[in-house]
Amino acid sequence: MTTYSSAGRSSEIPEGEARVVEIDGKSVAICHVAGDGFFALENRCSHDDGPLGEGTLVDDRIECPRHGALFDVRNGDAKTLPAVRGVKSYQVRVDGDEIQVGLD
Repeated sequence: MTTYSSAGRSSEIPEGEARVVEIDGKSVAICHVAGDGFFALENRCSHDDGPLGEGTLVDDRIECPRHGALFDVRNGDAKTLPAVRGVKSYQVRVDGDEIQVGLD
């Protein structure tokens, strides 16, 4: 069974943007995809450990701010070089205005 932890308020992350939060000692990028809700990824590019949550969200992909690798926010898959491996994705649910992330 997945245990969910609070990751902030949905009203604090506009559509088309990402934010970095700390949950149980893990750095997590919360991405708000316009018209499709919230997704969560580990905040670490698989190419060189860049901070994904500081990157640009383009539709359902986030671009690493260091070298431009794109990752699918729905599942963490690497979509472009220089990244060749995906990143961990986490389950997300929204309860009222609270974003909750399952790190299990």
